[in-house]
Amino acid sequence: MRFVDWFLRDHRTGRIVIAQWPNAALTIFLVARGVQLVLDPSGGWGTALRVVSAAALTWWAVAEIVRGANPWRRLLGAVVLAGVAASLLG
Repeated sequence: MRFVDWFLRDHRTGRIVIAQWPNAALTIFLVARGVQLVLDPSGGWGTALRVVSAAALTWWAVAEIVRGANPWRRLLGAVVLAGVAASLLG
């Protein structure tokens, strides 16, 4: 139980933090990805939306790794960053 407490608790506020309201980077990612899914643009617009969504998600992941509220959030950022890297390389 001590591990779970350490892993999920925000050490500044003492609250358990699993998910948070989306910040600017995550909001940009969600909007860009939503537009991609709804409109399915091709050409330059499709490429621009893919770049914007990948950059925003990378921004969010790095911010979580560096400033995450707890180890869970930092691990989540690392996993998402690895996923973005894998999708760009594959």
